Amino acid sequence: MAAAPAPSPITEPFTISLIAGRYLLFDVDVIAHCRRAHNICGLLVGTIPNLSQQNVFLGIPLELMPEEARVLVDRDAAYVVDDAQAHQTSFAEMSREERLKYMEEMDRRGDEVSREQREMAERRKERALREKGLRRKVLERENSVAESFAESTATDETFQVDDSSVASSGLGFIMKGSSFVETPVTEEKTQVDYGSLSNSDLGFIMKGSSFSDSWVQIKAPKIDSPAAEASLFEPTPASPSPAPSVGSKRSKSVAVQKHFVTPTTSYPPLPTPAKDPSLPPPAVPNSYPLFRYLHSKGYFHMPGLRFGCHYNVYPGDPLRYHSHFAATGLAWDQEFDLLDVVGGGRLGTGTKKAYMIGGEDPEVDAKDKDPVRAFSIEWAAL
Repeated sequence: MAAAPAPSPITEPFTISLIAGRYLLFDVDVIAHCRRAHNICGLLVGTIPNLSQQNVFLGIPLELMPEEARVLVDRDAAYVVDDAQAHQTSFAEMSREERLKYMEEMDRRGDEVSREQREMAERRKERALREKGLRRKVLERENSVAESFAESTATDETFQVDDSSVASSGLGFIMKGSSFVETPVTEEKTQVDYGSLSNSDLGFIMKGSSFSDSWVQIKAPKIDSPAAEASLFEPTPASPSPAPSVGSKRSKSVAVQKHFVTPTTSYPPLPTPAKDPSLPPPAVPNSYPLFRYLHSKGYFHMPGLRFGCHYNVYPGDPLRYHSHFAATGLAWDQEFDLLDVVGGGRLGTGTKKAYMIGGEDPEVDAKDKDPVRAFSIEWAAL
């Protein structure tokens, strides 16, 4: 099995796109960096526009919770960019040469992808032939066909016929030994009375048709200018037959359709927007102190809507671990119903996790001790 490619280095702070009040990441490398270095998972929300889905098989962009975006901003690992305004400003300032240069770069990447797909298809073809023991036979057959084709092209003779009637028929050449060259071709000029045919739908009369018999009285018009004597339908020059190349007979490559690359980010071609000091940090709910506290302890978070809480808290990557807590953050003086605690504890115990509530004491100085306190509840009777 091939080794996984090394992750691309990410320079911090990176940008978080603010679009319609939602915090989004469009770069795959940035998404992997957030998960690997900052314990930020987010949710993939990208889908096909004409075939919307609501399942786990979604793609980029990655949507961040406001709490996740705030943690990254507070750590100076990222900053928020108003993406709509940045696009309008940057694309208006982009020159035509820069646009063409970027389109050429996309074409070059598409050619690379097509070449890789073609080489992969060739390797699959050769491997399948080798497994069936047919590779040597195929090569021998292709060589014999190429040699016989080269000999036949060296002995066959074709010659050009200088006849306007044959050339106008669209024949490029006549093979040696054909019946067309055994009998002489005589050209008869038919006298046409264009005045009598002015109301007819016939554009011309073919030579040899019944209209050219003796019983049809056709008179030719008087032509004053010698330039007008030229036929309306000039004989087309005989085009030589394209000789098939021997190389095309020898190598039958797999046809691969050209690949067009659709960029997933706007930076490039646009320059990375600078940090805007006037843009406020992400607004967060009252549960943010509990989120920040658990995140500082190394926990991962996922939305807890399925379990009636704010966050599902994992001791490691959610792809590897089961969640330990169903956490709900409250303000320090916020009242809550005791039945909610009972219901959360029973639900958490039934799903093999503990129910947690917590909040931040505003009177405690963060320099002295952590102002956040959390309590976990388990239903011991279950």
